Amino acid sequence: MRVAIASRIFEPEPSAASFRLAALAGALADAGHEVTVLTVRPPASRGVSDDGGRRYRVRRFPVLRDRSGYVRGYLQYLSFDVPLFFRALFARRFDVFIVEPPPTTGFFVRLAAAARRTPYVYYAADIWADASSQTGAPGWVVRAVRSIERFALRGATLVLSVSDGVTERLAELRITENVVTIGNGIDTGAFGAGCMALMESDDPPARNAPMFVYAGTASEWHGAGIFVEALPRVLERYPDAQLLYIGGGSEREAIQQRAEQLRVEQSVFFEPVAEPKRLAPRLSGATAALASVRPGAGYDFAFPTKLYSAAACGAPLLYSGGGPGVEFVQTAVADDALGWAVGADATEVADAMLAASERPFDAVRRREVAQWATENVSLSAVAERAVSEIRKKWER
Repeated sequence: MRVAIASRIFEPEPSAASFRLAALAGALADAGHEVTVLTVRPPASRGVSDDGGRRYRVRRFPVLRDRSGYVRGYLQYLSFDVPLFFRALFARRFDVFIVEPPPTTGFFVRLAAAARRTPYVYYAADIWADASSQTGAPGWVVRAVRSIERFALRGATLVLSVSDGVTERLAELRITENVVTIGNGIDTGAFGAGCMALMESDDPPARNAPMFVYAGTASEWHGAGIFVEALPRVLERYPDAQLLYIGGGSEREAIQQRAEQLRVEQSVFFEPVAEPKRLAPRLSGATAALASVRPGAGYDFAFPTKLYSAAACGAPLLYSGGGPGVEFVQTAVADDALGWAVGADATEVADAMLAASERPFDAVRRREVAQWATENVSLSAVAERAVSEIRKKWER
């Protein structure tokens, strides 16, 4: 088949969506399909690396970005979606479109697909209307997003869900037709390669002080500020402990301000988003890799994929919140859990951070965890399941 994948983000920009879609594009190409990715021109600082073009084509278009360099915000989304509509409408014939959120992209792809009489697949990585309700957006905006998202989902010939939680939430929204759960994962090869030196060593990772790493987006529904709230208690026992946030997100400024209010700003550091080969050593040497989902915010079904990347690097996991992240962190690997899963309580989080500092993973344990992640959360396996579901749908 001739397949077009439409997404506002793609490699070389590091993100869960980029990794997921690159794996899918590669798997489709390996299965003999002709694949074209319709995406954006990356920031100048990232350059363009379309090595995957040997297996599939990547067609890029300029796009508006926010101050942080992300395609985030309704105006930014539309700067991609509107040109995408015409790109899809007047492009050569495709047999199927695959569209990634936001739902505005799905909305315009449905219109173009209808005009071209072409079916499309919706890759449901999350529920955007639920997320928008946590941003303080007016009720009418949330309702509008909900309507657009339902429109995009209901027109799809196939909906690929990344988790049981997302599938259950779709059912609550009366989206049950043509929905299949294929799971989620991470490019374990990319992250594992960056951790190889440590994985081959028999010595524990060298560190002068506990280092806690939160690697990924910190938005309203993540509640990542809980780690700053816990830090004063950790510093009482470990005055040199450090908390590092890598990546962006709408709560970053609030986290910085809270660190100043608690007078721990000298122990809290921020770095921009990093690609896997640069991020992996940070995770591999961390006292604990952090992740969170704010409970009761209407997004409890969500799973932070940063847990996958941390596990691929053999890092101890520390998760705050509820939902599927709890079960993942409590998974027993070689008779021990992957880390600590606690509630959204600063005292509980501080206790877990102290426990991680006092009982660090040695190199052998980190290799065990990394090997387990390679076998269980590989994104390539997820992509193969997606290709299988697409093939079954079109072979009927």
